[in-house]
Amino acid sequence: MATGDNETVFLPLEDVESEHCALIVDKGLAQVKGIRTHKVELNNQRAAITVSDAEVVSEAVKAVKDLGYGVTTVKHAFPVLGMTCASCAGSVESMAKHQPGVVSASVNFATGNLSIEYLPNMTDALKLQKAVQAIGYDLLVTDERAQQETLETIHEEKFKALKTKTFWAVLLSLPVVVIGMFMMDIPYANQMMWAFATPVVLWLGKDFFVNAWKQARHRSANMDTLVALSTGIAYLFSVFNMLFADFWHQRGLHAHVYFEAAAVIVAFILLGKLLEEKAKGNTSSAIKKLIGLQPKTVTVIQPDGTEIQTPIEAIAVGDTILVKPGEKIAVDGLVVSGNSYVDESMLSGEPVPVWKAEHEKVFAGTINQKGSFRFKAVKVGKDTMLAQIIKMVQDAQGSKAPVQKLVDKIAGVFVPMVMGIAILTFMLWLSLGGDNGLVQGLLAAVTVLVIACPCALGLATPTAIMVGVGKGAENGILIKDAESLELAKKVNAIVLDKTGTITEGKPVVTAVKWLNNDQYAQDVLFSIEKQSEHPLAEAVVKHLEEATKSVSLSAFESITGKGARAAYNNETYWVGNKKLLTENHISIADELQQEADGWGRESRTVIWFADSHKALAVIAIADKIKETSVAAIKQMQAMGIALYMLTGDNEATAKAIAEQTGIGHYKAEVLPQHKADFVKELQQQGKVVAMVGDGINDSTALATADVSIAMGKGSDIAMDVAKMTIISSDLTKIPQAITLSKQTVATIKQNLFWAFIYNLIGIPIAAGILYPINGFLLNPMIAGAAMALSSVSVVGNSLRLKWKK
Repeated sequence: MATGDNETVFLPLEDVESEHCALIVDKGLAQVKGIRTHKVELNNQRAAITVSDAEVVSEAVKAVKDLGYGVTTVKHAFPVLGMTCASCAGSVESMAKHQPGVVSASVNFATGNLSIEYLPNMTDALKLQKAVQAIGYDLLVTDERAQQETLETIHEEKFKALKTKTFWAVLLSLPVVVIGMFMMDIPYANQMMWAFATPVVLWLGKDFFVNAWKQARHRSANMDTLVALSTGIAYLFSVFNMLFADFWHQRGLHAHVYFEAAAVIVAFILLGKLLEEKAKGNTSSAIKKLIGLQPKTVTVIQPDGTEIQTPIEAIAVGDTILVKPGEKIAVDGLVVSGNSYVDESMLSGEPVPVWKAEHEKVFAGTINQKGSFRFKAVKVGKDTMLAQIIKMVQDAQGSKAPVQKLVDKIAGVFVPMVMGIAILTFMLWLSLGGDNGLVQGLLAAVTVLVIACPCALGLATPTAIMVGVGKGAENGILIKDAESLELAKKVNAIVLDKTGTITEGKPVVTAVKWLNNDQYAQDVLFSIEKQSEHPLAEAVVKHLEEATKSVSLSAFESITGKGARAAYNNETYWVGNKKLLTENHISIADELQQEADGWGRESRTVIWFADSHKALAVIAIADKIKETSVAAIKQMQAMGIALYMLTGDNEATAKAIAEQTGIGHYKAEVLPQHKADFVKELQQQGKVVAMVGDGINDSTALATADVSIAMGKGSDIAMDVAKMTIISSDLTKIPQAITLSKQTVATIKQNLFWAFIYNLIGIPIAAGILYPINGFLLNPMIAGAAMALSSVSVVGNSLRLKWKK
């Protein structure tokens, strides 16, 4: 692309309504030269392709459209300012063609316009304007909606068009049904039905035929193929019978017409698509809500103190922003003045507003309450937590659950198999049906083509995943992929980190016992802890900062899982756990040991400070157990899950925390690599293990576990590794996530069951299997209604997830 390196481009797809359609598009993209990798995400209605040349994007869009599907693009003509010659136009055109997401671009020097087609999810008018300005020209940009609004507008227009088509199809089909069922004996009945049915089949249903033809050109077939074949055969057969009725009369047969079947099938399928589109729109409501959390403009405080309204896209890191009562916070930042309560429920799922004062973090998408404050922008655009959440949810909704692999294989052969069954049905009726074999064979074949529904099969898994991931996001549970959502229901062992997971992760020093109250030693301790990034070190720094000063240390070293050491004035000093002192043969006075033992029994963490010979001080640090931890642990135990607590803390503190929370299995003084080893031990025992942690030291264990869960208030590394993130760091969200997994998997199974059963029962009945038994033949109109409703029922069943508790 612009850099010349491989870059991922997302093509927003249209009319890709089933997994079978997705497979067709995927195969088509595989044929495009220059595409390195390709993946079609049915849930997100997009294709992710990796390309090294911008021109490949245009070829990819063309390939998708040639297959009969659409790619959402925006076409616009922008006036270019500053061009004085044809070479200027060539420069602008060349630059535009190499912008990410641009499908085509051309500059007309005579009119001064840049005519451009681009992917609205990859670029927009403001980005194009900046690119043009970078080479010395300018683009006159009219106000455009934001990217998501552009996509929504296109989809709304498409939905309105579908609504109009459905309305006319139903309206024109009604008289055909009335005449066909009750008024066949009136003069010119066939001609009147023909007149009403023709616009329904050939005008309102023309997209089925156009797309079927495109599929046929590429030796492929999809849902449109089935609809086009069934309605086309019924319509043409009826026209032939009406115009050449004598052909049948000479053979002693009545020339039946089936205009009502052809028209009603189109009307029902359009109605089904309309209901399906509406329902599918509801499955992505979580994303829409998240995207809608950002305001369009903000109040930026200028260096001279004046306030100006600025578009959110123009906010830069370091800007000072004023937030008034009731306003949405636009970007992530740090409060610099003022205070207020902020509603963070849309990100964390927690209903209680959070107090924000100076130096507190605020996040994009959250809502200020009654107070007002100013904050400095720290993360803007795609770097904000809200943007990352939106991306994570989109990626998760686009991922495939393991069960989908089987469905993909079936969907890949479904349409050809149905066409084969339809031909076989016709041949059997022709040979065994007697005088009416031809007519009934054609009707049975049409009915088979109509009733078969690959869409229901293709929608069964992705719609459930989409709703499940969305529901999780609304409740502050971020799920990275469908696999972890499917696997979470099987979890029967959970390993919990202590600090920041079971406890609040906000340690404070509650007591210090010095061997000799030496100011010199206090300054050294303060200086060592100031260089450490451990939360316990931060607590010590806060406790000592007012009464001590920094000294210049040398040879500072952090010792993973144990503490730190440093040198000062030719003496080595140690800060950490007792194991660190024991390993270095440092003596501990009885009075310090007795104090430490007492604190340990009170579930306080003990930190030792020593020189190279003896312990100089012992420090007690308390980290409160979260209010919800005990209840969450009881919930998980009630679900039959075995719980284990691992901590680098001392034995006494670990035992006290375990007793207070009701955890039966715990290990103290565990190093980071040993956490991963413990997870492997449980897995070797046949357990499905979830690891829950919040720190960098938990990342290896998180990566090892079957299901990894990070606390959202912990480190970024832990969240990057984990497959699930609890934004609020509330443990009660874990049983919620497991319950959501069970509900989602149950919904997938229900959807697949009904989709398979519908086709397994419906196709043989449509073929006429009951005719020898009781003379029953399924009416093609009823088959059309059943097919239309099958997809809607699957999507509707997935939507039930939203309201389950």
